[in-house]
Amino acid sequence: MAKQVALRVKLASSLAALALTVGAVNFAAPSAALAKEHDKQTTHTPQMCVVDTAKKAGQFNTLLAALKAADLEQVLRGDGPFTVFAPTDEAFKQLPEGTVENLLKPENKEKLKAVLTYHVVPGKVYAKDVVKLNSAKTVNGKEVKITVDGDKVKVDDANVVKTDIEARNGVIHVIDKVILPKD
Repeated sequence: MAKQVALRVKLASSLAALALTVGAVNFAAPSAALAKEHDKQTTHTPQMCVVDTAKKAGQFNTLLAALKAADLEQVLRGDGPFTVFAPTDEAFKQLPEGTVENLLKPENKEKLKAVLTYHVVPGKVYAKDVVKLNSAKTVNGKEVKITVDGDKVKVDDANVVKTDIEARNGVIHVIDKVILPKD
């Protein structure tokens, strides 16, 4: 019980820090299309965690393999909540040849963790809230840039192609590129 209370306090302070470090808020209202998609996707109570939700989708096999290699799979099965900007298998194929294989090597585990945690924001941040942000602090401590142009949303240079895939412990937004933290 004490462990759960400590975890909740830590999560609450992380979310408070996120709110303070997110950057200037873009006060543009979320697009009707994004709001409608959010309402459609959140009308049920999901039972699967972020990892199992991604596994069921069938288009995140490379991401799932990378999470396992980086020992992050169990973290994303935990309580969360997490917002995952999830690159598809096609997104990983866009990386230069050999990049994925190199990152999956045991000696590159820390670099892989840095890349993967750059795709995760603490808390559940739905599309209707993402479009109000200019940036968001990721789990690895660096910020991703968020830009909105009409109905198009970008996280760094990746397009958000599907939003608000609900999971028990978070939400997934599908992106079309792997985003890399700046050194």
